[in-house]
Amino acid sequence: MKVLLIMSCFFVSFLINAQAKVITSVNDAGDVATYELDCTIKFQSLAKGLRYNITRHEFKGPELKNSYRLLLVMDGFYSKTLNKEMTISAVLSDGTVIEAKKIIEDDGFFDGACTLKIKDPQALLKADIDKVIVHADKDVVYSISAQNKVVFKKNLENVIKAK
Repeated sequence: MKVLLIMSCFFVSFLINAQAKVITSVNDAGDVATYELDCTIKFQSLAKGLRYNITRHEFKGPELKNSYRLLLVMDGFYSKTLNKEMTISAVLSDGTVIEAKKIIEDDGFFDGACTLKIKDPQALLKADIDKVIVHADKDVVYSISAQNKVVFKKNLENVIKAK
């Protein structure tokens, strides 16, 4: 019983420590605030070889709009493709697919970074990202572990609530 209690405390402390701090910045004009995960030391990890950052831009004014972006960075991912663009998809547990097209650089290589626009962050909190697919000359699938899903949701929630 003691071992189980110690293991559960270790797991909870790991999840708390795994979360990234949210940093805030405001542009010179003072009309756009940016809230993002602090990746100065390291990026958060979604899967082996797949790191991420979440950014929220809050635009001041009568509308008080927010825009959310998910930056995906694929470690060591350089693929020679025949296409001029590639599609990167995040597949959610409810079947929703968030995708972005990435223009291939002049040398024909994909640099491994892509930004997905998050239209409804609250819906993303309710659903899990099950996998990320890079559609290239051959599809590369990153499966997301249950532990990383929990940390991702907590980080997203912290960016949403940041003031």
